[in-house]
Amino acid sequence: MANPSNPKMKILYLMRILLEKTDDQHPMGIAEIISDLAAYGIHAERKSIYSDIELLRHFGMDIEMQRGKKTGYYVAERQFELPELKLLVDAVQSCRIIPLKKSESLIKKLSSLTSNEQAKQLRRQVFIADRTKTINETVYYSIDQIHNAINTNNKISFKYFDYGVRKERMYRKEGGLYQATPITLCWNDDNYYLIAYSEKYHGLAPYRVDRMSHVTAMEERGDKYDRSRFNIADHVKRVFGMYEGENMRARLSFENHLVNVVMDHFGKDVTILSVEDGWFEISVNVSVSPVFLSWMFMFGDSAIIKEPARLIEAMGELIEKNRRNYDVL
Repeated sequence: MANPSNPKMKILYLMRILLEKTDDQHPMGIAEIISDLAAYGIHAERKSIYSDIELLRHFGMDIEMQRGKKTGYYVAERQFELPELKLLVDAVQSCRIIPLKKSESLIKKLSSLTSNEQAKQLRRQVFIADRTKTINETVYYSIDQIHNAINTNNKISFKYFDYGVRKERMYRKEGGLYQATPITLCWNDDNYYLIAYSEKYHGLAPYRVDRMSHVTAMEERGDKYDRSRFNIADHVKRVFGMYEGENMRARLSFENHLVNVVMDHFGKDVTILSVEDGWFEISVNVSVSPVFLSWMFMFGDSAIIKEPARLIEAMGELIEKNRRNYDVL
């Protein structure tokens, strides 16, 4: 409860009341405001409320007055609009790397950025329980340490693990510490990765952040690496996409209903050539990699590799290898 002997508290509690309880659908009259202030132990005169509202307007709050069936004041524009908060809530609950408890905490904080009534709409759209979440609760700490090391250009040390069939952690290098120079963090396929440089191995390597533990920003300076040459978009394509391995020019044919899928993978600038009825072709740089071949295979007879022969041969080998796994004995 506020200290009623301190008149400076009145305007602060008035601001809280307006932010928490008002929006364009829920204005508050002066009598209601006075009643809510009294609940905080603050006595207020009607005239002083008018002057305090004007003061808050000069401070920068967008407070409007609604006239009609219910006359009252409300906060019209906030730092975040309701549709923006709904988008952020959906992003938080969809993000696999944010643990369940942390998702609930973040959504609660996001809900505090709007009125109580509008916050109910945010809570109604929450379906976290049915979405896959990381079981590594130290991810937030790891990300903080990585950012600190990037900002100070220092190395980090960490352990790296996989999960066993009993969901136990199985540490690589027999639990030994990795040391690397963090370059950047990036998203790919709903996972968060650290791209780090190792002078020992003369190259970059990706690490799943949710598979890292004991992450510590070291005092040792990072290895020298020309960051100006690093293009994160190109690197992600090579490492996570269809460009890892032997690179070659390929002519690919697709049924017309796959135009959107093809543009999503190769970009809007890809040249599309209509050929026979219901089909189109593209010419792009790809690689002889399981990632690319599996991507083509998932479309069945709606996608065909036309050339080069090396790529067609690789697809045949992949199909035959998988066919043998399903031979009926």
